[in-house]
Amino acid sequence: MKVLHIITAFDDGGAQAVLYRFVTTDKKNDHHIISLMDIGSYGDRLLKLGIPMYSVDMPQAKLTIKGLIGLHQLIKQIDPDVIQTWMYHSDLIGSIIARIAGKKTIVWGIHNTNLDPAQTALTTRLTVRACALISGAIPQKIISCSQDGIRVHTEIGYKSEKMVVVPNGYDVSEFSPKPDDRDRLRREWNITADTTLFGMVARWDPQKDHPNLIAALAHLKSQATLPWHCVLVGSDVDGDNQELVALLSKYELKDCVSLLGIRSDIPAVMNALDLHVLSSSYGEAFPNVVSEAMACGTPCVVTLVGDAALIVGETGWAVPPRDPIQLANAMIEAVNEKSDPAVWAARQALCRERIQSNFNLEMMIDKYNAVWNDSILLAGVK
Repeated sequence: MKVLHIITAFDDGGAQAVLYRFVTTDKKNDHHIISLMDIGSYGDRLLKLGIPMYSVDMPQAKLTIKGLIGLHQLIKQIDPDVIQTWMYHSDLIGSIIARIAGKKTIVWGIHNTNLDPAQTALTTRLTVRACALISGAIPQKIISCSQDGIRVHTEIGYKSEKMVVVPNGYDVSEFSPKPDDRDRLRREWNITADTTLFGMVARWDPQKDHPNLIAALAHLKSQATLPWHCVLVGSDVDGDNQELVALLSKYELKDCVSLLGIRSDIPAVMNALDLHVLSSSYGEAFPNVVSEAMACGTPCVVTLVGDAALIVGETGWAVPPRDPIQLANAMIEAVNEKSDPAVWAARQALCRERIQSNFNLEMMIDKYNAVWNDSILLAGVK
């Protein structure tokens, strides 16, 4: 099939990472990508790999006549068998322009669960409402990466009979146990063998709730007897973030936490950690970092948001959001268990096996292909 993917923006983000993994792995289909904004960091990488990547350069949260005409022309030019949209604005705009261009085989993508008015822009909420109104008429299928996403969007008015869960998939050869990477980074960070290393890979964003993690670390500091350290990785998680630095000072944690900012070696980071912590308070759908850590054999503590607990299953710990005491207690439990090497090694093996068996990249690609084939039949396109 010739598949056209339309995405709102193609800079760093969870949905963008999934799409990048998809089109660079799937060799069965001919993939083309259009970004409604600029090509972004992932777009540059795709062009270097020879994968067709286009943009219509619309400003954030704004429509332009030039952009809409450009999108229509590209759809006509590419003439795809299937159009897969990836985020709310591309679901709405991409599918309407696709129908104007004469295309019927359209599949939407949902990669979010939070629509709280206090946390979600008005334009996004209006876009979601518009999508709900036309969800019975335009897309043949609606793919959600999470069970929680289906629940949330069905309550809003999306047509439940069109919705199907396709969990994100991961390259378990890229994300895999690599002792050399582990040793190299721990030496670089001056982490001794007997020190438990916690970490969170997440951008600075209210959704990720770094203050929750930092409060948990403060409680951990007062309770734990074994040595530990924590590294924070992600955009704006560095020494220039004065709010974050002030939080660490408030809880007297500056010596216990390293702020590493953006890194390009996330598989190595996940290997260096003993425990990955996701302290999110809302909005997660299917958090990639949890699966990536587990594929490397790194157990996880997560909060009960989105499908995070579903990913972890029985291999880790899940606690309520916005509860630093319970988060800290789960981390303490992990530290204590780690003191028994045999028990800890068994947990590490279960983490990797769970991702290999349930959330590998090939499974995701096969499920998308099945949905696309069903959509072609439903649209009556030969």
